[in-house]
Amino acid sequence: MGAGYNPEGLPGAIPAPEMQKPRPVAERKARHAREGAKSQAEQEPGLAEDEPGLNWLFVDLNSYFASVEQQVQPHLRGRPIVVVPAMVDTTCCIAASYEAKAYGIRTGTIVGEAKRLCPDLVLVEGRHELYTEIHHRIVKAVDSYLPVTAVLSIDEMACRLVGPQRSLPAAIELGHKIKAHIRKQVGVMLRSSIGIATNRYLAKIASDMEKPDGLVALPLDILPDALRQLTLRDLPGIGRRMEKHLNEQGIRTLDDLLALDFDQAGAVWGSVLGQRLWHWLRGEDFDAAETEHMKSLSHQHVLAPEMRNPEKAWAVAHKLLHKAAMRLRNNDLWVGEIGLVVGIVPKDRNLPVSSFGAPARGWKGKVRLSECQDNQTLIAALRGLWESRPKGGEYDQPYFIGVHLNELVPDALHTLSLFDATEENQQRTRLLETMDALNQKYGLTTLAPASMLAAYRAAPTRIAFHSIPEVF
Repeated sequence: MGAGYNPEGLPGAIPAPEMQKPRPVAERKARHAREGAKSQAEQEPGLAEDEPGLNWLFVDLNSYFASVEQQVQPHLRGRPIVVVPAMVDTTCCIAASYEAKAYGIRTGTIVGEAKRLCPDLVLVEGRHELYTEIHHRIVKAVDSYLPVTAVLSIDEMACRLVGPQRSLPAAIELGHKIKAHIRKQVGVMLRSSIGIATNRYLAKIASDMEKPDGLVALPLDILPDALRQLTLRDLPGIGRRMEKHLNEQGIRTLDDLLALDFDQAGAVWGSVLGQRLWHWLRGEDFDAAETEHMKSLSHQHVLAPEMRNPEKAWAVAHKLLHKAAMRLRNNDLWVGEIGLVVGIVPKDRNLPVSSFGAPARGWKGKVRLSECQDNQTLIAALRGLWESRPKGGEYDQPYFIGVHLNELVPDALHTLSLFDATEENQQRTRLLETMDALNQKYGLTTLAPASMLAAYRAAPTRIAFHSIPEVF
């Protein structure tokens, strides 16, 4: 589906912009972070001397996949719909319209449970090419008002404010214009919530505070009171496990968290992440994209019934690894551990139900690696894990495969081995770069191991929320 694709119900197509990949840089010193917001406010024109400037505008598309389907298919508007990876009850919802959310259906809800909550629910099979196409058009629409600094996922992007844009009235006016322009240029169903703040982390929080179709600004003078209205789970990066850890440390509210000093925040998290959060919650501006990298990445697939045998399941695992390895290299990362998860359909249907809605038992394994990027090493490690799994009887009916790459390090921190400089290894690196470039340009199956051919039809590309899939 090319850049000129114009689905029914959408205004004229806009050429897709080139996606820019963030480059890792060394972390700034804490002193620079503390002084950043002040120095920028002093240097930028268009602000009164005593007026703190806003630096970031964050755009979050509401119920993105479901909204795209309602835009393209007008008969779905006003109806409870969910977007699913496959039309089966055992998979999970990857997006829900606001009409479906009113019934308690969320991303991750098992389809069978979603149908129980809403008998009139409409299932729509996901179309990653369409969502990627519309994503590029949204980026173009935003970019026509304000340059997009970072695309963070298929439905999120951040823009840096400069000069007169950094005043509160100007930033709010710009936010309203961007929201209206997206709906005018891309579609009336494409609602967005916009957050404005002094740093990107707070702008993301602001975008989540009023949904759907909201616009919230968090200038420095209202920060403490505004944040105290939130829960710990409202903060990006604090999930169920981290919340439990914080509770065990006596931190149960935002007041408790804000009461920590710089050193206590680092000690509670056990890493520099706590100290970064301490700065961000006080409005200081240094960008997460400049100091962080992915710690792990994974791909997983629920197998169709006809694929639930060892030979085809291995082909799917092989394909998932191929996709993960391409992402690894595209982000200039190296992997130190590979993991494999296999879900098994048991004969005993009285077993507990898995997170995918079916009775199941599972097996998982992992193996440490010397830091690597190449397919040859990764495939050999995956093959070893596959051969070590339980076999025979009910273990020969796998229904779920997951491949995980862990302990990722950026290229700048990669520890060179004696083999990195060999001619053979350099040739292999050049070959992988060529393969990745051809696959990204012409399709995932352009150059691939023959053992994956059985998997391509049964394991279509799934939407990754934290990356923009190319139109394979």
